[in-house]
Formats: sequence, structure tokens, C-alpha cells
Amino acid sequence: MNIFEARCTGLARLLVALVCLGGVGPQRLCASVDANTSARPVAARTLSFARTAGTTLAAAFVAAPDDPAIQPKPIKPQGADPAEPAAQPAAPVRIALLLPMRSGTLATAAESVRAGFMASVERDGTGFKVEVVSTGDAPRDVLDAYARAAAASDIVVGPLARSAVAALADSDAVTRPTVALSVPEGRTAVPKLMLVAGLSIEDEAKQVAEWAAREHPQGRALILTGGAAWAQRAAGAFEARWNELGHTNQRFAVPSGEAGKAAIAELKQKLEIDPPDLLFAALDGTSLRAVRAGTTTMTTAIPCYGGGAANPGRAAGEPDASPLDGVRILDLPWIVLPDHPAVMVYPRPPDTEQPLDMDRLYALGIDAFRVARELALRGGAPFGMDGVTGRLDTVANPGGRLELRRREAAVVVRGGGFEPVASER
Repeated sequence: MNIFEARCTGLARLLVALVCLGGVGPQRLCASVDANTSARPVAARTLSFARTAGTTLAAAFVAAPDDPAIQPKPIKPQGADPAEPAAQPAAPVRIALLLPMRSGTLATAAESVRAGFMASVERDGTGFKVEVVSTGDAPRDVLDAYARAAAASDIVVGPLARSAVAALADSDAVTRPTVALSVPEGRTAVPKLMLVAGLSIEDEAKQVAEWAAREHPQGRALILTGGAAWAQRAAGAFEARWNELGHTNQRFAVPSGEAGKAAIAELKQKLEIDPPDLLFAALDGTSLRAVRAGTTTMTTAIPCYGGGAANPGRAAGEPDASPLDGVRILDLPWIVLPDHPAVMVYPRPPDTEQPLDMDRLYALGIDAFRVARELALRGGAPFGMDGVTGRLDTVANPGGRLELRRREAAVVVRGGGFEPVASER
């Protein structure tokens, strides 16, 4: 196989993996117990959760919402976010990291999450012991691996694939506090012990709609969307939230290839005749660059918003990226705010040229350990912290189950970089 064929094969596998993850991609991204690998053992120190023989943490995780034990406690900064001192644990808190390391399509994504998770353990993992549990793609394989991991651990982090999270959520297998790494397909409710920490294209698009509405209270939006499934999901989520906020919108399709050139010419004419108050681009950076370049006289005068997919990334400083100057982007602090105090304390992945979506999964791994750590340290009480994937806050719903809410970073593409924008919470 020559180099070109190898690169094409690798790219094809990456694209399939991103589709499986759903929450990442252009928009975002079990072996037997004997085959598991272990993180470097860490010495125990003061923790507010001491492991016992049974369900101490599990019981606290689903405490009634009026229980004083789950009321929020103040968070003091520790580089990024420290734990409060507490009693010495009887033994290290055991975390199982359940990842599809043996998957033909998701192994690269799983390795990015694993690397970020272990980087977080290296910095903040005193008093914790991590076991990596490898799985394949089959739901039965994942469920069997989860059952073994739950029996030997205090907290489980995973699975990663949306379909695997959905299969676990549909089962009766969730017996330990579990930090799911993707938003399950087709579900609005999950088991009480499951906390969903995955990156969501829909949540991101809704936040963009809220941002645009704050800046344009009477705005009329034009949604630009491609034909990819992720683009349709983003456009639908933005539109739904935009309408809930009392605004109106239209959609305009921007197909790929030669059809896209004709569509851009049509869009330019449309913008000249009836310009909207703002644009929402459910497009990747390459497509949005083409749209802006082909309609420059109009689009530079119309505020344009997008999610992480529209982020030009490392190409922001290149000459052909200039049409994106002024675009408002919502993305992970890890990507757009590298100098943020909560971000800069963690090491970057060794491969500095890897796709942005792999960077996002690495960041997800960092925050996944921090979330699991806080669950243990606080005995299931709500908490908040500045994560590398955004501002993370947990709240207890009326049934007592914790829900994780993420607010990403708002920036404007400016002069080859990203200019932070103050956002409301």
C-alpha cells in the first residue's frame, strides 16, 4: 500500500468513527477483565468519599433533592478546580474507563479520550485508581464488559459510542455511578445513576440560538445548512430553540460540489433582495468559507453565528481563511481559549496535527475524569467547575438524579485568532 492509499484508508476510518460518535465529527465526536490495562497506582489522600463494601456513593448520587447533603458547596480554584479536604479514604476510589479500544471504527477516537483521561489522572488523580476496560462495537460486548467493570469499581466512565450508551441506558445494568461519554440516541431520560457528559451538537446549536437572541432580540434568522446528518441536526436544534424564543427564520440549503456554487450565487441574490438580521451556519469551516467568499459584500455586513464545526481551527491564520473574519463561534475552551487558567494546566496531546475532533475528544477525556472525581469527592452532591470543554454544572432534577449542563465558550474569529466574547449563564 503506498502512502496515498494508506492516508485515504485512515481518513475513511476516521469519518466512519465520527458518524458513530454523533456528538463529535465535523460538528463534534470489552476485552476480558484479564486484558485490562491499569493507570499508574496513585497514593490515597484526603477525600470526601471513603469507599465501603457496598452502595455508599450510589445512594448519595440519587439522594432526594431536599436532602441538605446534595446542596451546592462553594468551589475554590485550584489551578482549574480543587477538591475540598475531607476524611482519609479506606482505599483508593476505583474508576473503570470503558472504551471501544478494539473497535475497527472507534479505536482512534477511544485512544484520544483515553489519553486525555490519563493526562487528567496524572495531574488530579491522587487517591484514585483507574482501570481501562477495552470493548469492541457489539452492544452485548459492551454490556458484559460494563457488568464486570461495575462489579469491580466504584465509578464507571463510558461507554463512548452513542448506540452503546443507548443500549446501556435501556438495560437494567447501571448499578454504579456512571459517566456516559456520549448523548444516547433517541432518549430523553437515562437511569438515575447515569450522568451524561458527552458533547452534543444539539445543545451547542441551542446555545448559539440563545446567544444570537441576546444580541438580536428582534432578529430574523437565515439558517444555512448542508446535507450531512450532523448539519441537519444542528439546524433543527437551532431552529427549535430560536422559535421557542419567539423569533422567525428561514432555511437555505448549501449542497457540496458543483451544486454548491450555484446555490451560493442564488444566496447572494437572496441576501441582496431580502437580507436577514443574522445567519446561522450549520456548515463546516470549508463550506462556510466558500459561502462568505462568494457573497462577501453581503455576508460581511450580516452577523454570522456557528458552532464548533464552523471553526477554521489551525487554518484561521491562513490567507484563504480571511472570509471567516468576524464569524461568531461557539466551541470548547480547549480549542478556542488555550490560555484560559482551567485549560493551560493540562498537557496538549503529542500529535499537534491531529484533527480538531480528536482534540475535542482528548478534552472530553480530561473533563470526564474531573467529573468522576467530583462525584466521588462530593458524595453525589451537585457541583460546578470551569472545565476544558466548557463551564460544567450539575443540578438535581425533581427525581433527585443529577444532570450535567455544559456552556461552551463564545468567541469571534479575528485576525487569525479568537477573540473572547462575554456570555451570560
